[in-house]
Amino acid sequence: MNFQDKKFRHEMKYYINYLEMPSLRSRISTIMKMDKHSVDENGYNIRSLYFDSVYDHALYDKNDGIFGREKYRIRIYNKSDKIINLERKSKFGDFIAKESVRISRQEYDAILLGQYECLLQRQEPLVRDFYHALQYRLFKPRVIVDYIRAAYTYELGNVRVTFDKELKAGINGIDLFNDRLTYENILYPEQLVLEVKFDKFLPDNIRQLVQPERFVRSSISKYVLCRERTLQYFK
Repeated sequence: MNFQDKKFRHEMKYYINYLEMPSLRSRISTIMKMDKHSVDENGYNIRSLYFDSVYDHALYDKNDGIFGREKYRIRIYNKSDKIINLERKSKFGDFIAKESVRISRQEYDAILLGQYECLLQRQEPLVRDFYHALQYRLFKPRVIVDYIRAAYTYELGNVRVTFDKELKAGINGIDLFNDRLTYENILYPEQLVLEVKFDKFLPDNIRQLVQPERFVRSSISKYVLCRERTLQYFK
């Protein structure tokens, strides 16, 4: 795995109670802006299709605590095909890096049909690596992860604070645009995920507002949570 030329960031994740969110959002909204994808005060919908090898390397590397690991996903926002992103998320100890490139609806449809040759027309290294993973490392679509995100940004330190709720796993299909899929809730009704991401430092004013030291930091992977749930149905 090549970690050169990647921009790594800090990422801290916490489970919090739903009742804690309003006061937290009220505080941080005084100096942070809502993400551009937001459609209302609840934020926006994220739906991702995750890929893994036939041996579920991404799943087991996470559970085994492998120091350096990566996973691929295709992500859409608000159930629309206007923006379809191919992404690779890399993990190196406590640091994360995300690479993203836009793909077309035609390319997405071809990938689902196993027709990967269309990716050879693209020159981006991420697309080429993804093609290699599909063609030679036998990566396949594994699970759809769906949730609602309220996100706030702060320019200094490139900070993002997100509240992710209503986490669901698609249990009977792999097409992001299939409205007939069945989804199953993953978190408890009163539970959501707080994430704090930043580059080299977390500004003191943001730290005072979010107060991450109040919460117990957790190693949370939405992919692992959803994939493990779907595996219950396909033993």
